[in-house]
Amino acid sequence: MSVQFRTVGRDVGRIVRIVSLMAFVSIPVAILHREFYAIPALIASGLVMLAVGELLSRRFADAPEPDKLHGMLTAATAWGTVGILGGLPLLLIAWTLTVDPFPAVVSAPSPTSTVATFRNPLNCVFESLSGFTSTGLTMATREQDLTETMQWWRSFTEWVGGVGVIVLTVAILARPGSGSLTLYESEARSTKIHPSIVSTVREIWKIYLVLTLAAVALFLAAGMQPWGAINHAMTGISTGGFSIYADSIGHYNEPLIEYAVVPVMVAGSIAFPVHYLLFKGEIKNVYTDIQTRWVFIWFSVGSVALMGILYLRGTYDTLEEAFRYGLFQFVSGTSNAGFGTTAIGNGTEQIWTADATLLVCVGMLTGAAAGSTVGGLKLIRVITLVRGARWRIAGVFSPRSAVRRLRIGERSLDERQASKELEEAAIVALLWLLFLALGLAVLLATLPTDIRTEYAIFEVMSAQSTVGLSAGITGPEMPTAAKLVFLLNMWIGRLEIIPVLVLLRGAMVRAGLYE
Repeated sequence: MSVQFRTVGRDVGRIVRIVSLMAFVSIPVAILHREFYAIPALIASGLVMLAVGELLSRRFADAPEPDKLHGMLTAATAWGTVGILGGLPLLLIAWTLTVDPFPAVVSAPSPTSTVATFRNPLNCVFESLSGFTSTGLTMATREQDLTETMQWWRSFTEWVGGVGVIVLTVAILARPGSGSLTLYESEARSTKIHPSIVSTVREIWKIYLVLTLAAVALFLAAGMQPWGAINHAMTGISTGGFSIYADSIGHYNEPLIEYAVVPVMVAGSIAFPVHYLLFKGEIKNVYTDIQTRWVFIWFSVGSVALMGILYLRGTYDTLEEAFRYGLFQFVSGTSNAGFGTTAIGNGTEQIWTADATLLVCVGMLTGAAAGSTVGGLKLIRVITLVRGARWRIAGVFSPRSAVRRLRIGERSLDERQASKELEEAAIVALLWLLFLALGLAVLLATLPTDIRTEYAIFEVMSAQSTVGLSAGITGPEMPTAAKLVFLLNMWIGRLEIIPVLVLLRGAMVRAGLYE
């Protein structure tokens, strides 16, 4: 295990070293908005992250290349480390505004209550991990009261986290070979666009940048101001959901803008290899690729069902309102984007009925396409479980001599391959539900007893599926235990559980607590 942790230490150091660049890249944003007091905070944050990265990468420079186990350990450790260190800019800016250490040099405004929330290090870590995991649950009570630099940092963490910090590292370091492939696969990705893994991740970033710029143009055309268009494009295509307003997209109160956001959330739900083929003009992949086809089917069926519930329950007065709110919230939840246009609940006060709330929970659970920016179980696993169960049941009625194959999309699996696929999907689904139950138990045990159960389920599902929609529970007043379990839910949700469990087992072995 010592060799494994040396390899993990080196690769985590390299990742943190690359992520430190984000703080330095953010300095022009502070200058542009004349928030000069934020510059020392960004420089200090970048230097701390750079120092940690250099220390680890140099200390373990001679460690061997990672195998699959190392890759999982690295992924889990890196995401946790980046989540903690990524809270530094928010913490230091909040304290800079409070202490005002440069009164004779830079004029700093008085901190708002929302900014003051981030004087608490736990709130900063929560916001950072929520950003990097592209979750979008927030400790900010009024996002419009944050400084522009803080708004940018939140959006920037989601934009980078949407593709993944490991994918970013591989793209920049350009280290060919099995080591890069192992790290790429450890971030819950398997499909390559090009034979070379470095070419693949660079192609992903090109696609991602084009989609982001297209989203900015679309939002500007729909009537958003430039700052809102940039931030919402970054957090929309990453299916993250941080907003610069407390009421998210609902702040605009403009149906045209709401409808403009929907295709951006859908684009973030489609796998990057499919985007690559679409850019090459191979439009048929919209319906021939099984995941992409089911993205549109599931989004359509779920939106219509939610619209029907909202209208028949009298939640909204008109069919148009029920359609617009139902479409937006279901696509937002299932794409894990986390934008909102209407209140779903207020913890104890019922706004949406239980059936509408739980339908969105089902969408958050399934997620969309693997290989995209979304969380959740992923549609391919759900399809595998459903078709696999049907295939197993049909096998009971088949003769022993029958040669049976399980067809999933364009793949035709024999008995051994089908069993392996079903086992992997079933294990992830079971563990997913167990950690959801853990999060729900802690939440119900620590919150007031009058919290509605369906809203508690909604909140935990939103955290673990990295969605960000809230039923009015998440906020700075949450008990510490609830914040900590949500950190766990977001962490394992982004990494799909297995790497985190591997890391915890490795740590226990290292400490002599596990044989």
